[in-house]
Amino acid sequence: MGGGGGGSRSIGDIQSLVDKAKQELRDGEQAGKKNVFISFAMEDETSVNALRASTKNPKSPIEFNDWSVKEPIDSERAAYIRQKIEDRIAHCAATVVFISDNTAGSPWVAWEIEESIRQGKKVIGVYSKDSRPDNYPPVVKKHRIKCVAWADLAEEIAKLE
Repeated sequence: MGGGGGGSRSIGDIQSLVDKAKQELRDGEQAGKKNVFISFAMEDETSVNALRASTKNPKSPIEFNDWSVKEPIDSERAAYIRQKIEDRIAHCAATVVFISDNTAGSPWVAWEIEESIRQGKKVIGVYSKDSRPDNYPPVVKKHRIKCVAWADLAEEIAKLE
């Protein structure tokens, strides 16, 4: 019989680790980095991953903590997906929308922009230096969202309060 061997962690232990990680990210924001949610069309995932990777370079002028959803969430559970995204946006200073010719066709990007605005978050559009899109999504036009080249994103993020 005897006591437990401690081979598995309890849910409480895992939750404390999650809480600690969230606090470290918030502390990072106070140290100069901003928490941002990155919204993008799935067809642009490779380009967005390049943006994420560029921020890891110590010489990069872009400093932010990416709070976007990195793993696909079961797409058949739209309400669950919305709740997870709402939570991520709530913890961010801004939403960065990767703009390409694919963006206008993404209902999720439109919803994420509307949700960010509903929560009072700043929304910044960003596009690759060589691929300024021909077709901006109607929601970007509707809210007059400022769109900047990738090279200017750091300056826009630095302006966030």
